[in-house]
Amino acid sequence: MKGLGVLAMALIAAGALGLIHGRFSDTKESHKAEVGALELAVNDKETVNVPQWAAVVAIALGAGLFVMASRKA
Repeated sequence: MKGLGVLAMALIAAGALGLIHGRFSDTKESHKAEVGALELAVNDKETVNVPQWAAVVAIALGAGLFVMASRKA
């Protein structure tokens, strides 16, 4: 029962973040070269767009799970 409520809150929070921000970006270092005192690095930036329908579905699933968890308690 407690785990279901935590999962529901996590889904609601993830869906709300998806609606508010809409996209998330991540930068990672892909290549690095060191030649003596000279250092060269290549950073790749990836952006992930969160579809609005996926965020709404996550919120709806979280709300459904929350209702189910409260009825079982």
